[in-house]
Amino acid sequence: MGSLDCDVLVIGGGIVGLSTAHALSRLAPGTRVVVLEKEPGPARHQTGRNSGVIHSGIYYRPGSLKARFAVRGAAEMVKFCAEHGIPHEVTGKLIVATERAELPRLHALVQRGRENGIPVRELGPAQIAEYEPEVRGLAAIHVGTTGIVDYGRVAEQLAEASGAQVLYGERVELISRRPSAVAVRTATGLVVRARALVNCAGLQCDRVARLAGDDPGMRIIPFRGEYYDLARPWLVRGLVYPVPDPAFPFLGVHLTRGIGGGVHVGPNAVPALAREGYRWSVVRPRDLAGELAWPGTWAIARRHWRYGAGEIHRSLSKRAFTEAVRRLLPGVAEADLRPAGAGVRAQAVLRDGTLVDDFLIREAPRTVHVLNAPSPAATAALPIGREIARRALTATRT
Repeated sequence: MGSLDCDVLVIGGGIVGLSTAHALSRLAPGTRVVVLEKEPGPARHQTGRNSGVIHSGIYYRPGSLKARFAVRGAAEMVKFCAEHGIPHEVTGKLIVATERAELPRLHALVQRGRENGIPVRELGPAQIAEYEPEVRGLAAIHVGTTGIVDYGRVAEQLAEASGAQVLYGERVELISRRPSAVAVRTATGLVVRARALVNCAGLQCDRVARLAGDDPGMRIIPFRGEYYDLARPWLVRGLVYPVPDPAFPFLGVHLTRGIGGGVHVGPNAVPALAREGYRWSVVRPRDLAGELAWPGTWAIARRHWRYGAGEIHRSLSKRAFTEAVRRLLPGVAEADLRPAGAGVRAQAVLRDGTLVDDFLIREAPRTVHVLNAPSPAATAALPIGREIARRALTATRT
C-alpha cells in the first residue's frame, strides 16, 4: 500500500495510453504522469495481438478522426520506428476484388483514398500477378504507404521514452472525483491522486467510465479475431486484403507478411464470450451477462445475424475458413493453415445497436475517456496520443 501524486493519471498500458503519456512529456515538459496497467507488462491485449499492419488510412471516411489520424500516424510511425531502431517495413498492399459485385466498392475505395491524400494505383488481373503471382482477382488497387511493425515493441519504446512512472499489476477498483482532483485506488491498495484522469482502458474502458461516475452511452462488445499461420509463406509476398463490406468495421480475412517473415492469415470476427476471451473455452459470466443485458447487442444480432453466422461457421470449421482464403489465394490447402494466436477487438456499440465506426473520445470534469479506439488506433497512436494529451492538459486547468 502507498500513495502517489501526479498531474495526469493514465489508466491503460496499451499503445494509446503509452502514446498519451509520451505526448504529455513532449507537450508539457515537467508534467508528472503516472500510468496504471493491470497486466504485468505493456501491450498485452489489443496492441500486442493484432496483425502488425501500419494502415494507410484508405478505408476511413474523409474528415473522420480515423482518416486524419491514420494518414498522419502512418508516416509518424515509420519515422518513430526509424529513429528508435524498431524493425519495420513499408511494404504496400493490394486490395483485391474477386467478384463483380465488389467492383463498385473497390472503385469507391480509390476515390476515398484520393480524398484522403493517399497514392493509389488501379490494377487489372495481369498487374495483380506482378505483385502477387499466387493471388487471383478481377481487379485490385495497390496502396503504397501500408507497412508492418511489431506494435508491442513500439509500446515498450513509448513507455521508456515517455518519462512517465508506469506501474504494472495495478488494477483500478475505485475512482473518486472531486472538483479539484481525481483519486484512484487499485486492487493492491495503492492510491494515486491526480489533477486529471485519462481512461485508455481498451476492453475495459466503459467500466472505467462508470467507475468514474460517467455514463459512457455505449458498451464494449468484444469480437475475437482468430488467426492462422501460413505453412508455405512463399505463396504471399506482402499484404493482400479483400474488399471490405462498408456495413461493418472489420476488414475481412487477409494475408499479412509480418516483420519476421511469416504470413498471418485472418482474422475473422466472432463474438467473444469474455472481454479477454482469446478462445471459445474462455467464458466469463459477468462479461457475458453485461453483453446480453445491453439492448445494442440484440439489435446487432437481429440486423447482422447472417453475417455473424458465417463468421462463427468459419471459426468452427477450418474447411470453411480455408474456402474464404481461397477466394484470394486459390492454391492454399487446409493443411497450409496452422492455428496461431487470437486477438479481441474492443468494439463500442450504442444502445440502438450502432457499431461505432470512428474513434470516440468523450470528456467529463477532470477526465478524458477514450471509448472506441480499435484498428487503426495502433497506426494512429502518435497523433491520437497528442489529441488526448491536449484534452488532458486542459482538464488539469479546469
